[in-house]
Amino acid sequence: MTGRIIETSADVEEGADWLETLCPRLAHARQLTGPLPLRRKPDGFAQLLSAIVSQQVSTASAAAIWGRMKAAGLTGPRKIMWASDDDLRAVGLSRQKIRYARALAEARIDFKGLRDKPDAEIVATLTEVPGIGVWTAEIYAMFSLGRADVFAPGDLALQEAARVLYDLPERPKDRELRAMAEAWSPWRSVAARLLWAYYRVDKQREGIR
Repeated sequence: MTGRIIETSADVEEGADWLETLCPRLAHARQLTGPLPLRRKPDGFAQLLSAIVSQQVSTASAAAIWGRMKAAGLTGPRKIMWASDDDLRAVGLSRQKIRYARALAEARIDFKGLRDKPDAEIVATLTEVPGIGVWTAEIYAMFSLGRADVFAPGDLALQEAARVLYDLPERPKDRELRAMAEAWSPWRSVAARLLWAYYRVDKQREGIR
């Protein structure tokens, strides 16, 4: 079962309304953030490659590297395979990310087939590729496939937003935040959008590209 798919801003607002009635703290966060972004992106190789680029760098750095890759035409599997390591280094990829980009190109993932898979199977399929961890797979499921009930508890911005919003003594770890997010089902990906938006308000910077 694919579950609810977020296609429009109205879907996001429906989820936000539900979360607001569920939790006063989420309602408070929504008052500060205003309307939440849709954040829907296309699916396919380029989006997953972009997610790899975003790993462990700032949103500004990720955007700059991805901009250079697009300008160089290095966003498709064949172009990645044909490019030399020097070409890929020139646009800003580290040695490790070059290896990950090539692994993704060689994986030949059936991206259209993923659209009909259950959330857990999507994550399992993507994490078989070196360089794609659970965070990357969950972000892809949330934004490229529109899954309404996927969360990314390993995300540091989500952890920090939850710490501030819920007045926790320290930033919750992956397992703790995943447990917290169970209460936000079946709209966990909208809760993530809300927490990212709250992070932006609290920290005056973006938590995700």
